[in-house]
Amino acid sequence: MDIAKLTVHELQEKLKAKEIKVSDITKAYVQNIEKYEKELQAFITIQTSQAQQEADRIQQKLEKGEINSSSLAGIPIGIKDNICTKGVKTTCGSKMLENFISPYDATVMEKINEKHLISLGKLNMDEFAMGSSTEYSYFQTTKNPWNLKAAPGGSSGGSAAAVAANLVPWALGSDTGGSIRQPASFCGVVGLKPTYGLVSRYGLVAYASSLDQIGPITKDVTDSAILLNVIAGHDEKDTTSVNKEKIDYTKALKNDVKGLRIGIPKEYFGEGIHSEVKKSLEEAIQTYKKLGAIVEECSLDIADYALATYYIIACAEASSNLGRFDGIRYGYRSKEYETLQDIYCNSRSEAFGEEVKRRIILGTYVLSSGYYDAYYKKAQQVRTLVKKEFDNLFGKYDVLLTPTSPTAAFEIGTKSHNPLEMYLADICTVSVNIAGLPAISIPCGVDSKAMPIGMQLIGDKFKEETILNAAYTFEQEINFRQKYEPTFKNEGGAN
Repeated sequence: MDIAKLTVHELQEKLKAKEIKVSDITKAYVQNIEKYEKELQAFITIQTSQAQQEADRIQQKLEKGEINSSSLAGIPIGIKDNICTKGVKTTCGSKMLENFISPYDATVMEKINEKHLISLGKLNMDEFAMGSSTEYSYFQTTKNPWNLKAAPGGSSGGSAAAVAANLVPWALGSDTGGSIRQPASFCGVVGLKPTYGLVSRYGLVAYASSLDQIGPITKDVTDSAILLNVIAGHDEKDTTSVNKEKIDYTKALKNDVKGLRIGIPKEYFGEGIHSEVKKSLEEAIQTYKKLGAIVEECSLDIADYALATYYIIACAEASSNLGRFDGIRYGYRSKEYETLQDIYCNSRSEAFGEEVKRRIILGTYVLSSGYYDAYYKKAQQVRTLVKKEFDNLFGKYDVLLTPTSPTAAFEIGTKSHNPLEMYLADICTVSVNIAGLPAISIPCGVDSKAMPIGMQLIGDKFKEETILNAAYTFEQEINFRQKYEPTFKNEGGAN
């Protein structure tokens, strides 16, 4: 039995049956980290020694009956490095915060600690969550375990790669315009972006506050529902957090989609979507029809404007949010300065990467006098139209089905010098964040190079149960994990 290949719910069953111990689980993942991390480069900060000590402590508590044996106690987890973790570096993949140790825990970390989950470390990401390939990290470029020459996606590329490579059983990521779903698609795992406000953002280092959302990256849909149970809920420290009744999302997994109304927005299957992605999605649509779902083509006209709208709003908010990193309060400070102005200019110039600078400049421009109305105000008006159009579609359909990404994982270095091409990698995902909706990416097949292809299911606000069940039913039907797994080769491939 390869413990590290098991899902979390399988690990729970074996712990409860006393077939394995907490220390066995942690040891299996630590061994994989020692074996694969050097070539994958998924972590920024590794906490394996602390994790093993914590595993021993939790095992003793379980044996004494101080912790419920049916809980998640002792299950390891990986954390994206823009989620504040008390006493541990939180770098956001940036030189600016290279040595910043958070003095407090994010709310999601408090919830994870309450469940006695064990952190294996902080995972690599594009700097300040700005990117689609994890190539914009200050520290290193994470590799895709399906093909070490390919990008794992971004900005949560470290999280997706670590889960796919069995370095962690599951991980937390953040999603501003697809940063959970797109890397999940590239790495053949499950990525869930919850409804805006369902999960507290307190302690998440902000990129674009009206778009950011923390969510799970997991091996299967059941684990996604379990982790959402842990992190969802109202938080008084986050004014955008929604106060609603607590739901057990695992109860939604019924393996039945008979009568489910699925809309297929034709705009997401047009020019720019790779033929192999289309083919895989068409096969998925036929699977849903076979399972009894009602599938119809529909139109989401405003989708053509979503990408431009997203980048105007996201960059404007980034310009504002990143203003705090000035070389004075905390973070990097340049050694070369004579005046206060020098500290600001030199610290920011030296510590921010090219992509972050690009987005700050763009955001500052669209907020500036004379351009605010033409760009930022107009983008917010289009955002309202996007929300209305989704509302209209959810009057007719329960779920919308689209590709997660226009392509399977691209090679590292092929898009990083062309920002526009990199931005287009998010074309299928950004409208979900603009509208604040929930969406999940699950693998639906592989291309001719045996690289995973992701399918996105979009739901109405706070309808996570609907998309989780739709994803779960499909997952049970195609058994992707039983057919394919990463090979850690330099040319891709699957078993």
